[in-house]
Amino acid sequence: MSQQLLQSLVWMDYRLAVLFTVMLPLILLIWAFVQQSEAIQRLLIIYWRVASLLAITVYLMIGNLPLSFISGILARILIPVSLWFWVDLNEEIDEQRQTPLKLSFTAWRWAVSLYSLLGAIASIPFLQCAFSTTTFQTPFCQAWLQPPLGYKNLIHAGYTNGFLGFLGVTGLIIYVLYFGYFILVRLAKQGRSAVEQ
Repeated sequence: MSQQLLQSLVWMDYRLAVLFTVMLPLILLIWAFVQQSEAIQRLLIIYWRVASLLAITVYLMIGNLPLSFISGILARILIPVSLWFWVDLNEEIDEQRQTPLKLSFTAWRWAVSLYSLLGAIASIPFLQCAFSTTTFQTPFCQAWLQPPLGYKNLIHAGYTNGFLGFLGVTGLIIYVLYFGYFILVRLAKQGRSAVEQ
């Protein structure tokens, strides 16, 4: 694959990510609050907690950290899991009458799940960027850092890449601690129920 084609695909992936993982779920969350659809609200709040790993990945990439390739693929795997895991929320949503919100939410849930899973599969060859400093420095890996650096120049122009990378590492530590608590404590106590018993 040529470098130019790779860069085009990387930029396209970032644009799709903004659409599917930021803009559409934000619109759906606001819509669910307006319509007072509690099950969709709860599922979207869970989604935002899990999807925050994508934002952390962007900051790790700004910091030029190879670990970002691992966090990126994990985020793509965890997003569909978070959207389909909860038995009680799935039942509540299924039992709701057909509304434009339910239809839009269901279409988005399938679309973002498919996008995330295909993205995870497509990211497998790039995992080598996380384990080899030499490979990480190649254009093959560095192509993934260009969109986060563009974001940094647009939003955080006054900050250094190192400081933003530090924020990414801090966010990742908090994320891992919370995820560990969820797996070891909450999941054992609640199972696949999103509502605390």
